[in-house]
Amino acid sequence: MHIIEDFLVKRDKGYYCSYGDFYIDPLYPVKHAVVSHAHGDHASPGHKNIYSTQGTASIMKYRYNKQPVESFHIKEFGEFFQINGVDIYFYPAGHILGSAQILMVYKGVRYLYTGDYKLQEDSTCEPLEFVEAEVLITETTFANPNTKHPDPVSEILKLDVKSNILLGCYALGKAQRITAMLNQHLPHKEVLLHYQIMPIHRIYDQFIDIPMKYEAYNRKSMKGPGENKIYLVPPLTLNSYRRAKNVLKAFASGWERLQAQNDISLYLSDHVDWQDILYFIDRVKPKAIWTLHGDGRLLHDYFSEQITIRDIQSQTFRPDYC
Repeated sequence: MHIIEDFLVKRDKGYYCSYGDFYIDPLYPVKHAVVSHAHGDHASPGHKNIYSTQGTASIMKYRYNKQPVESFHIKEFGEFFQINGVDIYFYPAGHILGSAQILMVYKGVRYLYTGDYKLQEDSTCEPLEFVEAEVLITETTFANPNTKHPDPVSEILKLDVKSNILLGCYALGKAQRITAMLNQHLPHKEVLLHYQIMPIHRIYDQFIDIPMKYEAYNRKSMKGPGENKIYLVPPLTLNSYRRAKNVLKAFASGWERLQAQNDISLYLSDHVDWQDILYFIDRVKPKAIWTLHGDGRLLHDYFSEQITIRDIQSQTFRPDYC
């Protein structure tokens, strides 16, 4: 077994595999794009061929409606396909609907690109599946021993207050997870959606087994009597509503810096924390770890004497759907 050190490299357009002549999560148009999930920092339009899961394709088709339908090559989880001699499989990543880990097999070596992933329970997406590989290519968004995501149910129960709530969250993934958790754990709360979030919920409705309960926001409803309404809005909308009265404000994120100006802290992340990364690595059993998407220096320090580990990108921070 020989690990090819430049099997996946960072280029201006994205992460490139020259041995199969394809990109993973490219941000600019390419011939072959293998897309892990539909968040905008991983999925972009303009590619000649897009390889993804059905969930990812459905969201991309909505967001990028000028992308030719015939450019999508939809693959099931676990289905074998090949691009220029590299064997590829998708496995659930547990991040959002349709999110996939990308397993690439070349000359007997298994290279596993995680994309963004989480181990916490989420009824609105496919649960993560553990896959063994010789090379693990992992995100490091929260790769810090001081980072421990709290229990998500305990966090959502913070919203059980006698007040209407203005809740900022990302339109894709976070909003649907919060809606499902509110439906399950605080069923007396009315979930109202910003118009930018509503279409994504409709896509999720086609895939998930447990139907979500929600309504479109209207100004009269939010200003009416009662104290059990939770209005989900995108981040920019929350910022523009900072002066709104008679509501408590919250923002769902794993980042502490995004909790500062809110009335309720809501630590909900769709990424792995430090302990989850370590557990994941133990299950994958890699002989080498390549890090990207975040600051992997502490992970490098932790594994430096146990596993070959290196950074395949120079970027140390990114704003993300966390």
